[in-house]
Amino acid sequence: MKTRLIPALGEDAAAKLHRTLVERTLRTAIAASAGPVELWCAPDVSDSFFADCARRFGVDLRDQGEGDLGARMARALEISVAEGVPALLIGCDCPALTAGYLHQAAAACGGENDAVFGPAEDGGYVLIGLARRPALQLFENVAWGTAAVMQETRGRLFRLGWRWTELPTLWDLDRPEDLPRWQRLRDAG
Repeated sequence: MKTRLIPALGEDAAAKLHRTLVERTLRTAIAASAGPVELWCAPDVSDSFFADCARRFGVDLRDQGEGDLGARMARALEISVAEGVPALLIGCDCPALTAGYLHQAAAACGGENDAVFGPAEDGGYVLIGLARRPALQLFENVAWGTAAVMQETRGRLFRLGWRWTELPTLWDLDRPEDLPRWQRLRDAG
C-alpha cells in the first residue's frame, strides 16, 4: 500500500490508489511484450487482489519474501537472472511508465551493458534491469526512499566495474506532493 499517502488520502483511498497503480503497471508491462510478466507480491500471494490480477492479466505470482526493499529486489532479480534471461524489475508506483520505455529498457539490458536503470526524479529509480548476473552489493545497506539512492547505486556500479545505461528520468507517486501530477495525468488520459 502507498503508506506515505495515507495522511493525505486515508487508508482506504491509499489502498485503492495502490491497486489502480498495480493494474496500470501490469497493463503497461504486458503491452510492452518484452518478456514474461510476474507480479512479486508482499507480504505474500494470498491476497484476493493478487489472485484477481493473475486471473485478469495472466501473470504469474511470486512472494517477495522477507527483508527490506533491497533484499526483496535482489531476490527477485537473482531468481530471474538465474533462469538465464535478462530481468527488468519495475515499481508499480510510476504512472509515467510506458510500453515504449520498457522496450528501451529491454533493448539496453544486454549486449555490452550489465545493467539498465530508469532514474526517478526523487533520486531513486523506477526500473532496474540486470543482464547476466545478480549483485547483492547493489542492494545491501541502501537508504531506500531517500534522494541519494541512484547516486549511491552509480558509485556501487562503478566500483563493480559494470557498464550500464540510464534511461530518461521519470517521476513516481510516493508523496502527497505527487498527487496533483497524478490527477493531471488521469484527467488527460
